[in-house]
Amino acid sequence: MPLLIALVLALLVASILLLALDANPITAYAAMFEGAFGSENATAETLVRAIPIMLVAIGITVAFRGGVINIGGEGQMIAGALFGTWVVLRIGDSFGVWSIPVSLLAAFAAGGLFGGLAGFLKAYFGVNEILSTIMLNQVAVQMMNFLLNGPMLDPADAGVNNIPKTARIASAAQLPRLAFPLGGEAALFDRTRLHTGLLVAVLLAVIIYIILWQTTIGYRIRAVGQNEHAARYAGINVERQTVLAMFLAGGAAGLAGAVQVLGLQYRLQTDGSPAGFTANAGFNGIVAALFGGLNPLGAIPASAFFGALLVGARRIQTELGVSSSIVLVINGLIVVFVVSSQLFVRRRVRQRLSALMNEDAQNTEKPPDSSLDATTVKAEGGHD
Repeated sequence: MPLLIALVLALLVASILLLALDANPITAYAAMFEGAFGSENATAETLVRAIPIMLVAIGITVAFRGGVINIGGEGQMIAGALFGTWVVLRIGDSFGVWSIPVSLLAAFAAGGLFGGLAGFLKAYFGVNEILSTIMLNQVAVQMMNFLLNGPMLDPADAGVNNIPKTARIASAAQLPRLAFPLGGEAALFDRTRLHTGLLVAVLLAVIIYIILWQTTIGYRIRAVGQNEHAARYAGINVERQTVLAMFLAGGAAGLAGAVQVLGLQYRLQTDGSPAGFTANAGFNGIVAALFGGLNPLGAIPASAFFGALLVGARRIQTELGVSSSIVLVINGLIVVFVVSSQLFVRRRVRQRLSALMNEDAQNTEKPPDSSLDATTVKAEGGHD
């Protein structure tokens, strides 16, 4: 319920901004919905935009549940894309369709390495994970710029002033398109860009949910996130769980990078900036994770919602002349209200616990019943 209230408040504040821009909020939101879900192709594009956000959000959930703040989704996506693409280009057609899982595993390992490094620095050297993940974002960007302008540059583009990019990956390594049969020859999302990366994201959400809530590993990660000192007192290796949480978070973001290459672009290319490849999915994933209640399964609809915002923003711009940057405003407002609602809930819980503890203390310090003492004394005196 607090998340829905936060969403409503964010949309109300955004409505005030739209009114200030001489735009009807109802018309704007209707146009956004139409742009995101008004046709089969629009819905497919919404899901396509949601896939990398979903994968990053799933990883962010693990990190936050482990008490670690991961701001490195952008860099981890790039690391996963670089290593996953490199593996595919090296093996070519020799592995056939098996090159897809091999590439995804390589991407998970690369993203996990970037995330795990930040977790290691925090756990064993006390380095603030926010600073380290932001710095590692820049490391990943510079690695990408170097490799795409040198060792991984498409030979056909050598000496040509084009956008740096790799060679096209083999067709066997490309993620298949995703369509749902409707009976006969018709199929939902046929001839759209929707690919099976969506299934990868949903499967990962289920796996991470099981790990967090159905296994000892997940219990330890969540215990560290809830109370590090209590977890340490209970014998949990806090440092190990911190590194593991960040490794899993980085691995999920690395998958997002590889899925973008294998499912959409079929080659890694960039304009030199992180957003040139990630489209800010690394940061949008943080918002989606918070909006999803830091639950891997909640990240699925939350990511679809933000995918709809991004796709629907184009319709607002074309029909109402309102800049698509209004989506960034809505994202920021959602973060503010979601975080505020969580802080409010936690404060109420602490107040209730404090009240119960005070009441219990007062009952403990309450003097014994005087009438009972008098009766006891009288009985003892009569006996004597």
